[in-house]
Amino acid sequence: MNIKRVLQRMVEMGASDLHVKVGTKPTARVNGELVPIDEPPPSQAELEVVVDQILTPKQKRIFEETKEVDFAFGVTGMSRFRTNFYQQRGTFAMVFRQVPATIPAFEELNLPAVIEDLALRPRGLVLVCGTVGSGKSTTLAAMIDSLNRRESKNVITIEDPVEFLFRDKKCTISQREVGLDTDSFSEGLKHILRQDPDVILIGEIRDPVTMRTALMAADTGHLVLSTLHTIDAAQTVNRIISFFPPHEHDEIRFMLATTLQAVVALRLIPRSDQPGRLPASEVLMVTATVREYLLDSEKTPLIKSVIADGVSQYGMQTFDQSIMRLYTENKISIENALKYCSNPTEFELRVKGIHATSDETWKTFERPKQELV
Repeated sequence: MNIKRVLQRMVEMGASDLHVKVGTKPTARVNGELVPIDEPPPSQAELEVVVDQILTPKQKRIFEETKEVDFAFGVTGMSRFRTNFYQQRGTFAMVFRQVPATIPAFEELNLPAVIEDLALRPRGLVLVCGTVGSGKSTTLAAMIDSLNRRESKNVITIEDPVEFLFRDKKCTISQREVGLDTDSFSEGLKHILRQDPDVILIGEIRDPVTMRTALMAADTGHLVLSTLHTIDAAQTVNRIISFFPPHEHDEIRFMLATTLQAVVALRLIPRSDQPGRLPASEVLMVTATVREYLLDSEKTPLIKSVIADGVSQYGMQTFDQSIMRLYTENKISIENALKYCSNPTEFELRVKGIHATSDETWKTFERPKQELV
């Protein structure tokens, strides 16, 4: 198998991911759907050649010892790929995720403008959340690129692996890769405050040590940007607290209330007006009311209602409000709107015009007298 040719086919198809395993045709993910590529199924021997071609000696040693390895690499004139090699049923398998060679301008992402400005906050913790492949890394890269064009800051990233490559503009940006430039997220963060950062980007928060260090860095006057694998803003708060044992929950709630600036959650939805997908976004901005709810475990569930009510004053929005806007603009189908929204029954009733007349928070997302089609 000529892996370079297969990767080229993936790029030409506009695929986000490429799946390769023994005995199966290479498969690309295009707009969320898996599409076979017209190439012969590779053998184990052919994938062993690919491993020898792509992996460095250190990466190959890790792969042999642990049966899996994460890394990123670029192909000149083609693209950059975030990659995972692993074993299944005793044979090699690979997933390549395409990372665009250029960082998209924030305006191209179809996200609320309030998200771009989060990178200009002087301090605090900003989290971008969602499932795998929902656009978290792209959104963070666009936020950093916007900052890079607008302000002079020292930005240090810790990533596993490094995905988007930044060029210094107004900012000085140092990108550190786990396994290459530092042993782990926690080790990299242990020394990062001595590197005079203004902004710290952590590729992903995976454990309590990394989360605690991120909170401490935000508490000492730095802006910390990172990602979590959670489905919405409210669940993100609970996930952070659940990292820690119960006797520390009050302390963590206090740190969250004093450092958290915003949570952005993303879902990619297939378009109906043209090929491709669009992001629906939930945006939580931390206000005095939200801080009060973060401190009190009994009030934390009320954060959902704060998001829905904070549209006009703070630029917040729920997933369902965001999805309603995409639907009313005829960019997504009603089937996908109901599939991806958080409360399908309520959403369907609202589309039919059945809702409390006193509820003014949806006006900017709806058109009057919609009919379910």
